[in-house]
Amino acid sequence: MQRRSKVSDASPSPLTAIEAFVHVARLGSVKLAADELALSSPALSRRVQAMERFIGKPLFERRHQALRLNGDGERLLSLLSGALDTLSDAVEQMSGTVEVLRLRLGVLPLFAIQRLMPRMGDLKRQHPELHLDFDTAHHGLGRLGEGIDVAIALDHAIDPALYARRLDRNRVYAIAGRALIDRMPITDPAQIAQHTALIHRDMPDTFADWMHAAGLPDLVPAATDRFDSGTLMLEAAAQGLGIAFMLESHFETARDDRLVPLFDRAVDSTYSHWFVCRPRVLQQRPVRLFHDWLVAALNAPAE
Repeated sequence: MQRRSKVSDASPSPLTAIEAFVHVARLGSVKLAADELALSSPALSRRVQAMERFIGKPLFERRHQALRLNGDGERLLSLLSGALDTLSDAVEQMSGTVEVLRLRLGVLPLFAIQRLMPRMGDLKRQHPELHLDFDTAHHGLGRLGEGIDVAIALDHAIDPALYARRLDRNRVYAIAGRALIDRMPITDPAQIAQHTALIHRDMPDTFADWMHAAGLPDLVPAATDRFDSGTLMLEAAAQGLGIAFMLESHFETARDDRLVPLFDRAVDSTYSHWFVCRPRVLQQRPVRLFHDWLVAALNAPAE
């Protein structure tokens, strides 16, 4: 029996190789995936390697104990996910066990308004059984497993003990209201010293990053007003109450004619939005469906 098992692991069937690939792709760890499938880590690694041999190219970037999908791996996962979900749906329909799936999502209000809500109709069409409970309170990462299943976080990086998928890359804009520009034209970054800087509490480094790139790292604004709501911050800028230092996506998605970026200058941001959950939770069907849909809907960059 032991010899037969070794032969099977050395030459896994296509289905077991696909299963191994999908589990490792979603968990980002051979060990965690092996635990989920009740396999040894070497056996699971052989199945993943067999998948790569069959495809004819590597599917992962190997980093110490973690694996990250490369571009080819991302494309393969997106192709397989729909097929696997179809198979699962077919089994559920035949067994008469189709049920409502619910996911508790912690998300920043501005991200929800600008980037989730306009796409919710598509999510509902693809997965009518999936329902989201929205929680817009802050500190979502600290409540994973205790009130929320998934968090959309805005940060430089995420604790490697958690599963994290980057959803975007951004730049920082200095944004002002047309009312302010009409009243006090701003043509030089040094003039920011005469104005109030509007800063989001979740992105405290945006002002310093922008000013450093402008060659004025020691500039101090006339005052600094801090917000925990991106929506209020954009409105404050639109009302001429100060200059907001926010992400390019915040400005472009707002589509507010009252707002203008200053100096035709944007600075690469170290902040990104991330899909975050505990690794084991990613195997839960509602979390997996939402993850795969969101990555595709936002055209999230490959790592």
